Amino acid sequence: MSMSQTDIYKIIFAGPVGAGKTQAIRSLSDKEVVTTEENASDDVKLMKKTTTVAMDYGLMKLPTGEQVRLYGTPGQKRFDFMWEILSENALGLILLINAENPDPVQDMKDYMESFLPLIHSSAMIVGITHAENMPWNLHQNLSDELIKMNIPANVMSVDARDKEQMAQLISVLIYAIL
Repeated sequence: MSMSQTDIYKIIFAGPVGAGKTQAIRSLSDKEVVTTEENASDDVKLMKKTTTVAMDYGLMKLPTGEQVRLYGTPGQKRFDFMWEILSENALGLILLINAENPDPVQDMKDYMESFLPLIHSSAMIVGITHAENMPWNLHQNLSDELIKMNIPANVMSVDARDKEQMAQLISVLIYAIL
């Protein structure tokens, strides 16, 4: 029995370098993740050794037999041409924001601007990563900014390494779409 196109869903993970996109997909995928990691150059090498230059891809199998294709975008703006390509036919967007970055609210605004067509045609959820020492008001500041932009989206603190937390993020996104 072959699976119909409606049994396969596509979710995009986006956000700045170091937000945890690759790790989130590794946590969720039921098969080996395809990555396009290369040695970091420019300022990125100060943050981490490698970075995604095209995409990450994983596959999550649901108990119902449905499949969720997980695509991670590169975080660097110079690879933003991939964002539109990867967003085509996506069910929704998970925007990961690194709480340790100098201005996480501006990071969210910058990435949302680039993904507005996808956000307006489906749904988005914001996951705050590296939240162990985040400012006490970051969650509220991100939520307030979403309200100002008239974007209905939940904001959750998550650990990209934790499969259960990442699965919960996907569940909240799917409920927002329904």
